Amino acid sequence: MGKLFDLIKESRNDAKDVKSIKDEKPAETQDEEILCKACGQMVKKAEVVKNQYICYNCNSYFRVKTKNRLKMVLDSQSFEEWFSDEYGSDPLEFAGYDGKLAAVQEKTGLKEAVTVGMGKINSIPVVIGVCDARFLMGSMGHAVGEKITKAVERATELELPVIIFCCSGGARMQEGIISLMQMAKTSAALKKHSDAGLLYIPVLTDPTTGGVTASFAMLGDIILAEPGALIGFAGARVIEQTIGQKLPEGFQRAEFQLEHGFVDAIVERKDLKETLYKILTLHKVDGFAQFAHNTEVDGRPTELMRERSAKSKKLGAWDKVSMARRVNRLSAEDYIGEIFTDFIEMHGDRLYRDDPAIVGGIASLDGQPVTVIGIQKGKDMKDCARHNYGMPSPEGYRKALRLMKQAEKFHRPIITFVNTSGAFCGMEAEEGGQGEAIARNLYEMSGIQVPILVFMIGEGGSGGALALAVGNEVYMMENATYSILSPEGFASILWKDGKRAKEAASVMKITAQDLFRLGVVEKVIPEYGGADDDALTSIGNYMHKCIRDFLIRQEGKTGEQLARQRYERFRKF
Repeated sequence: MGKLFDLIKESRNDAKDVKSIKDEKPAETQDEEILCKACGQMVKKAEVVKNQYICYNCNSYFRVKTKNRLKMVLDSQSFEEWFSDEYGSDPLEFAGYDGKLAAVQEKTGLKEAVTVGMGKINSIPVVIGVCDARFLMGSMGHAVGEKITKAVERATELELPVIIFCCSGGARMQEGIISLMQMAKTSAALKKHSDAGLLYIPVLTDPTTGGVTASFAMLGDIILAEPGALIGFAGARVIEQTIGQKLPEGFQRAEFQLEHGFVDAIVERKDLKETLYKILTLHKVDGFAQFAHNTEVDGRPTELMRERSAKSKKLGAWDKVSMARRVNRLSAEDYIGEIFTDFIEMHGDRLYRDDPAIVGGIASLDGQPVTVIGIQKGKDMKDCARHNYGMPSPEGYRKALRLMKQAEKFHRPIITFVNTSGAFCGMEAEEGGQGEAIARNLYEMSGIQVPILVFMIGEGGSGGALALAVGNEVYMMENATYSILSPEGFASILWKDGKRAKEAASVMKITAQDLFRLGVVEKVIPEYGGADDDALTSIGNYMHKCIRDFLIRQEGKTGEQLARQRYERFRKF
């Protein structure tokens, strides 16, 4: 901590142009109006400002000046500017560039298109950068790259998270190849920051394009975006003029990027500070079983739940198959909502798409940050269709692996909830590399150096289930199933008669009780009558206690020990 305070003190002494958020001009008159370009209406500026620079007619977002952006997300008077003396040079001796820089500096009061420094979000210190579209469309020249790189380097020294509000038209044409070099320079600084185990959150605002998108904007551990923001590499005009391709409505907007797997979450402006605070708090604890309190969780069922549980003890294998497949069976999202707090869902594989069959993100278990991932099958037919009936595609498995590798970086335990009849077997899944995606998960999960606990909560169908089930321990619901493939498929392959599925279920050893005896699972979780809504609280309490006990047992183990334990678990089969 001494190093941190020394560097903060040094930065304060060095800063020549430190500005507080409180240094603002008087508010405009209440009657002043401005044009909303989205809806074409004249709106009262004072009302728009009060509404956090959002049009009260159409909810479209106005671009925000640097000082206002800082005011929205930082604690009052906590911002300290760094490296304010860095501003654009003229490496190409481009005609008129010096004059243009001077003019925009005078007009905006900014020396460059990005402002960097340190501030606090609900008392948590962060290094922050804000790009401003008023300054040459937020383009990235040498000074922008230098300020961001220096800020990230200092954040690495101080062991602080970095948040950058991205807003840019891309590389600065007047600085040519020197501007291009900033893409590599900023990316390299962020790599060192990441290798130090530190958190980086870019917030993509309108517009985020070109070389900024292809560098620091897309390298976050968690990428947030504002609604409707234009986000892309090549702008629509460039695409249309270069290859003549007409683009659809909504192309490259934040919602498009979320659907295509490149953004973790779209956050409304009013929720942004609280969302950033939640993310920061979920990255503060380092270690396992660091619970906020020592209160024991009561995992004992009520008398009613005991009665319900007793009635389901005599089910046969095929009955359990039917129970596991029930549409109204408790889902991964049900258990996540019941057991954990502060869950923030993350989206996308950062390659192609966000697969709704896989839900995952970060959450808290009694103050212990964890990564939770589940295969979501749905709770009714409409919900099942939305989640592709719990059959993940390659991008779903890649999203899960991305979250697991992120958990490893930040030393968070991983909890998975598995319920799938199997991986999606459509043509597009094969084109996307379904086999490779599953194999990659098995390969990477075997070596992940944080604890992994798996709950089989419904169907465990073949490799599609195993791809999220390479755990240090695997627990299974009493009426769940886990098998090499479905009983129908088993009967069809071995007996050439899929109608013998009921018979197949009884010989395949697919029930929790069978698999416990075979050593495939370590614990059988009671369902208290059928894993329905009435049993959620009892099952959730039981699981909650199981997770706490599991994490306490892992406390003190090294990453190598955890990976070796997982290797030896599967080596015995």
